Amino acid sequence: MERRVTYETWPAEEIGTGLGAPPGAPGELLFDAHIRPHRSLPNPGFYALMIALAVLSFIAGIAFVLAGAWPVVGFFGLEVLLVWLCFKLSYRDGRRLEIVRVTAQDIHVARRGPTGQETRFRLPAAWTRVEIEGAGEPDVQARLTSQGKSLIIGAMLSPAERESLAAAVREALDKARRARGPLAQESGGAPA
Repeated sequence: MERRVTYETWPAEEIGTGLGAPPGAPGELLFDAHIRPHRSLPNPGFYALMIALAVLSFIAGIAFVLAGAWPVVGFFGLEVLLVWLCFKLSYRDGRRLEIVRVTAQDIHVARRGPTGQETRFRLPAAWTRVEIEGAGEPDVQARLTSQGKSLIIGAMLSPAERESLAAAVREALDKARRARGPLAQESGGAPA
């Protein structure tokens, strides 16, 4: 299976750190999702795992020292340090956040990276459609497209959750279009 390439062509409205809460859009909020990466090991479990690993490494190190292989003890300490570092990097990545809000006028998408860098996007609800590329596949993508540009949403979710998010956003967009009513069509300058 060939891996799907991720391209986002929708320009960011704001980029920076400490931008605060996403702006409250005028009108009724039709959809509001806060998306965070899943972490299967909570902090208390992490501490218990690290204590257990340190104790086991210490006991094994003592056994190797008693057997006369004292240089091995340093590798046990290095192993504990590397496991701790990998978990810390994983938890740092877990600070990512994506907020998707739909109102009758706009779709607001705000992303915060692990370093606190924030990026905001605003798409017009009237002209935006939701596309699902590769439905049922492991690398499915949920995209918001408008005016020939696209923005991928929910990239940190599982494939089934991405499809569910796309369906929920599509439903909110349909609700926004019904609430706004039909778009006025130009009469070509003729008096009404």
